[in-house]
Amino acid sequence: MQTQTKETQAAMSPDTALDMLKQGNQRFVQSQKVDRDHNQQVTETTGGQYPFAVVLSCIDSRVPAEIVFDQGIGDIFSVRVAGNVVNEDVLGSIEYGCKVAGSKVLVVMGHTKCGAVTSACKGVELGNITPLLAKIKPAVQAIEPGGTVSDPDKIEEVAVKNVELSIDQIRKESPILAEMEKNGEIKIVGASYSVATGAVEFL
Repeated sequence: MQTQTKETQAAMSPDTALDMLKQGNQRFVQSQKVDRDHNQQVTETTGGQYPFAVVLSCIDSRVPAEIVFDQGIGDIFSVRVAGNVVNEDVLGSIEYGCKVAGSKVLVVMGHTKCGAVTSACKGVELGNITPLLAKIKPAVQAIEPGGTVSDPDKIEEVAVKNVELSIDQIRKESPILAEMEKNGEIKIVGASYSVATGAVEFL
């Protein structure tokens, strides 16, 4: 598999970039991963990096973006934080990936059985976890105005709503990314990864 170069990245459209992620996940699910020489990719990216995608996802150990999308070294910027929430540092990282480094698609990916979302649904409070979970609370409120959720199906609804609200927040709080999307320079899409099947469903 070819390592991304300045030329291949520049020639890629946002739609093509998204298709590459979709095809990569299909390969992952079907256990048909591309055979890559990672040492060679290390050498080829020594002078620079030209990732075609940025993926904001959860820190969950079952959801490593590069693996589930079957991508190699230099292919994607992976931004990971519990509950795939958005803050200033996350926005700055995404802006760097898209505006400065040239990535063509931003995927905000939640997942099933998310511990952060479940904790937010159940009102957990603990140290610095408390303000982090507060960022998921709007999604909880949107699904259950009462503020707590225990039904497993409802918790999964909260996880999806959290992705949607994170995308809304990105568009609202990053004029840079909103303008790039408006101009067709990037696509911003939501997704949900199934920890049971390995499949990514794009929202």
